[in-house]
Amino acid sequence: MIPPEERATFKRYAKMAGLLYLVIIVGAGFGEGYVRQTLLVSGDATATASNIRAAETLFRFGFLGDLVAFMADAAVAVLLYVILRPVNRTLSLMAAAFRLVAHPAIGSVNLLNHLGALVLLGNAGTAGAFPPDQLEALALASLELHGYGYLIGGAFFGVHLALLGYLLYRSDLFPKWLGVLLLLAAAGYLTESFTAFVIPALAELGASFVVFTASLAEVSLCLWLLIRGVLPAPRPAEG
Repeated sequence: MIPPEERATFKRYAKMAGLLYLVIIVGAGFGEGYVRQTLLVSGDATATASNIRAAETLFRFGFLGDLVAFMADAAVAVLLYVILRPVNRTLSLMAAAFRLVAHPAIGSVNLLNHLGALVLLGNAGTAGAFPPDQLEALALASLELHGYGYLIGGAFFGVHLALLGYLLYRSDLFPKWLGVLLLLAAAGYLTESFTAFVIPALAELGASFVVFTASLAEVSLCLWLLIRGVLPAPRPAEG
């Protein structure tokens, strides 16, 4: 049983985590779900290059949205570790580690591939060394590598969500259904990553699966943390 004063502290931490999770959803959703999905034309380097040149500011803000989201992710990893440490210290630490590797580490470094497309298309020195069509092809390849980097980070994030879902399910601070949703989202992330690398023919199905499960689970977690924080202490049994 968690003491009332510690539960009150966890509630404050949970609400902080909820606010930061909202930043993550908005920032990463903007960068990945809007900017790259809008500007990147799969298999068409010329169209992709034209889109980036015409919307360079939007492309830069997409980079910024991801960067801010990954910075917030580092704080969320620590806050969730502290909140869930009473359930199982080792598993809580493992969950934090996988989250830190997934986005603040892999995701942040992977942003170099996003920025690389802009460097290739806008650097005067580079432009003089390669024909325009080759630069456009390299820029598209850089964005495609970014997509694969996202999938590698997603595999680590899937393990994080599996551990987090188990910890939430075991904790008396959160409803069990929230843990179940996160376990489903974990399956979604892992399915997307492994199908993309091992069974490319099923990549689109894996992507659809993760969009549904992750959206449901992570938005639910964000809203719960932001609005409720943690569950109130259970009433002592009468008798």
